[in-house]
Amino acid sequence: MANNRNYGTGRRKKSIARVYIMPGTGKITINKRDIDEYFGLDTLKVIVRQPLVATETADKFDVLVNVHGGGTTGQAGAIRHGLSRALCQADADFRPVLKKAGFLTRDPRMKERKKYGLKAARRAPQFSKR
Repeated sequence: MANNRNYGTGRRKKSIARVYIMPGTGKITINKRDIDEYFGLDTLKVIVRQPLVATETADKFDVLVNVHGGGTTGQAGAIRHGLSRALCQADADFRPVLKKAGFLTRDPRMKERKKYGLKAARRAPQFSKR
């Protein structure tokens, strides 16, 4: 493999994305499939491309992603996080732009655990007076 690859790990909810960027034409491949084939919704494609748009490098890097876990929204967020980290590794000048946009911050929100005596995390059994 080429030495001019940069790597970033992204996480969101239960999703983990391993993102590699290398100089290229702007092709984004997710789990060996094109981004248009992998994500059906345009909003998810926009989320993935946000770091490239913010740093004005949309046509300068090819992006290769391995992502697993969670749903499509979580995976898109994880890819954005990993891509931002990889861009920082590629060029330190991108860091202030990405930091200001909030792409380098790991979203801490996770699913709340189920508690005993309840049907879900906060959902209580139905109450009846009689």
